[in-house]
Amino acid sequence: MVHSDDIRGLQKPVILFNNYGDDFMEGEAFVADHIFSYIVSGTQEVWSGNQTYVFKAGDYRFFRRNQLTKYVKRPGQHGFQSIAVHIDQGTLREMAKLYADHPRKPYLGKDVALLKPNAYLESYVNSLAPYANASGIYEEALVVLKAQELVLLLLQTNPLLKHALFDFDVPGKIDLVAFMNTHYRYNVGLDRMAFLTGRSLSTFKRDFQKIFNTTAGRWLTKRRLEEANYLIDQKGKTASEIYLDLGFEDLSHFSSTYKKVFGKTPSRGRRR
Repeated sequence: MVHSDDIRGLQKPVILFNNYGDDFMEGEAFVADHIFSYIVSGTQEVWSGNQTYVFKAGDYRFFRRNQLTKYVKRPGQHGFQSIAVHIDQGTLREMAKLYADHPRKPYLGKDVALLKPNAYLESYVNSLAPYANASGIYEEALVVLKAQELVLLLLQTNPLLKHALFDFDVPGKIDLVAFMNTHYRYNVGLDRMAFLTGRSLSTFKRDFQKIFNTTAGRWLTKRRLEEANYLIDQKGKTASEIYLDLGFEDLSHFSSTYKKVFGKTPSRGRRR
């Protein structure tokens, strides 16, 4: 998945080949555009909200746009390799004129969907190699055609995806408590959290203060440390095992913050 600093997403479709060799990788990403992905080699665990998905080589996946994910990529015999197509909103708006339902229905499927394999998807994936990292007016035009082809294949493979692909609304205002309790582990800016809860940044901060009686930054630190204390004291985890998963970027900062709150280092808590 591509890390994007632009919540609005891509201006045109992109085809990417990912090859990480024998490296183990973990991280998180904001999925700004719908993504079709095929694993060539290796395995991948994905967390979206409170849902966990495990994928292996040969799996076709669909990632719905506007969601936060965490992932772990583990190499296989040929490292970790995958092919991904990021579908821009412009391409989808043009196709919606022909294929969208009117009135539009809500999407009731999963945000990360495992697609049933078929000969069409297999043939499509095998055709993508020439279009990776395309440049120039003609190659980029061909990538748009490949994205349009993919959309039709997705609609044929799983008709329910129509309601996700042709949903052009920004996220609606949702329950802030439920969202924060599901996403507090994600190390993303408040602007993205605000966007995903259907709020402007100023409205998000105002609503947060009213509901939680504190700022989002203070609440996130407290909630993450409470979870860390539980994992260390009750589950025997080490600080190095959990600090990234809990949204901390730096181990030393996590350890010093933990000690400031609980009066002990994470290692002392574990020994006890």
